[in-house]
Amino acid sequence: MTMSPVFPEQGDAAIPTDQMLGLAPAEKPRSMFRRGLEVFLENKLAVVALGVLIFYVLFCFFGPLLYHGNTTDVQMGEITKPPGAGHPLGTDNDGVDVLGKLMKAGQITLEVGIVSGLLASVIGMLYGAVAGFVGGWIDSVMMRAIDALMSIPIIFALIYLAATRGRTKTVFILAIALTSWFSLTRLTRGDTLTVKVRDYVAACRMMGGRNWRIIARHILPNTIGTTIVNTSLTVANSVFALSVLSYIGLGLQAPNDDWGGMFAAGTSYMDQGYWWMIYPSGVSIVLIIISCNFIGDALRDAFETRLQKR
Repeated sequence: MTMSPVFPEQGDAAIPTDQMLGLAPAEKPRSMFRRGLEVFLENKLAVVALGVLIFYVLFCFFGPLLYHGNTTDVQMGEITKPPGAGHPLGTDNDGVDVLGKLMKAGQITLEVGIVSGLLASVIGMLYGAVAGFVGGWIDSVMMRAIDALMSIPIIFALIYLAATRGRTKTVFILAIALTSWFSLTRLTRGDTLTVKVRDYVAACRMMGGRNWRIIARHILPNTIGTTIVNTSLTVANSVFALSVLSYIGLGLQAPNDDWGGMFAAGTSYMDQGYWWMIYPSGVSIVLIIISCNFIGDALRDAFETRLQKR
């Protein structure tokens, strides 16, 4: 007896032949950027920290466009007023609006922190890449110079530079940047020693590639992860260093002021209970430093391929 072929009834889902045979195309692998972004977003503290950092950037640089408080003129009739109508964060000992001053001082603090962090990262990345790529006695001399510079306490170097070179924003940016790039140099040199023995670097050298091209096209791109992570941490250290200098009286000269200067001025009135002269600047310093550290930790995990999802 001949059996007739059995066909699926009307409405039944047909099974694809490719799936039955295991020939379905493989899912497209995720890019390294997407995997790193997923790892970063999984860190809830880092996401909150990024939001805090974005908030302060908008608050300091765009807030003055919406809120016009007195930040320069001394007004004797407005001295040390508590938060209230007209002054959401009160006034200080000069009658200056604390909220407006917090925005203006935040601009200087963030500018010094971010610019000095970026400058230190560029110097450290280039110095470490050159030292690791060249190698030999040149590498030894360059790294012994780093050892000698790292033996100098950074805070003493900053105090000397601030006391002898003036207390302007440019001087602080250069002083902090020139004392903050040593650790990144060591990290970049280590990455360079690993990358320069790879096959694609040897192939580029055999094809006549010059040293500067190898460094620019192959060495530096492979150390960018370390640089980005270190930059976020350097920004936090720069904000802290500027605040410490301002607290001990070696900060920016008037009328410029930063959060550290505001905090130092407010502590003089702590016994009088003028909390609004202390907490806004102090909390801002702490939040920026903590946020940069959380972001740096998350970026380290995102760039570490062993911690990324496969």
